[in-house]
Amino acid sequence: MDDKIPNYLAQMEAEVEQLKLENAQVKKEYGQISMFGSGDNDNLIKWQLDLNEDLERVDHLLRGHVLKHNEQGDLVWGEPKEDTLKPFNEYGVDMLMKIISFYLNRNTILSNYSEEMINWKIKDLGDEIADLIFMEYDAMGMDTSEKKKQYPIIVRELIDTVHSSYLRALGGGERESLRTARHVSQSESPFMQSQNQVRMPSGKKQMFKPSTWMKL
Repeated sequence: MDDKIPNYLAQMEAEVEQLKLENAQVKKEYGQISMFGSGDNDNLIKWQLDLNEDLERVDHLLRGHVLKHNEQGDLVWGEPKEDTLKPFNEYGVDMLMKIISFYLNRNTILSNYSEEMINWKIKDLGDEIADLIFMEYDAMGMDTSEKKKQYPIIVRELIDTVHSSYLRALGGGERESLRTARHVSQSESPFMQSQNQVRMPSGKKQMFKPSTWMKL
């Protein structure tokens, strides 16, 4: 057996263990953010880590759904005018969504990847998805020439979406963003501010008589 293979596997195992330790630290820090953070900052952090909207958008696009205005004037996802505009059937959508779900998650964006590792992962994923669709055209519902014309752009859209997710983990950038948010949230905590601020109540106040002062 080529010595490069076991060495590569050993390296990957070491990276996985390191990522587990780093992710455990991030979860601990996120818990501290939730405890001390202000409401607005806490909501922003939760939105930052929530990828459900991205997954939902991918699901709609794979089903050929289009954005339309409803009676209230809001944009909502709707069925296309013709079934021929749906590139995949239920089996095809489920298969691709299972793959994408492995990549669009918190573990991905909270990791710490080098640019070389990201490029390698994206190229490998792109090749695998392209091969999968090519070999499963009919079973996945891409059974007409018109549907098959969408094949290249669909692969590109999926890879670009995953690539954007990985870029958030470039050099641990997303985790550093959360650490910064934690420090800002703690420094702006109303609890901490209330211990440091003193306000004069309405009515007669005397500078040298503490009983006339009131804490926030």
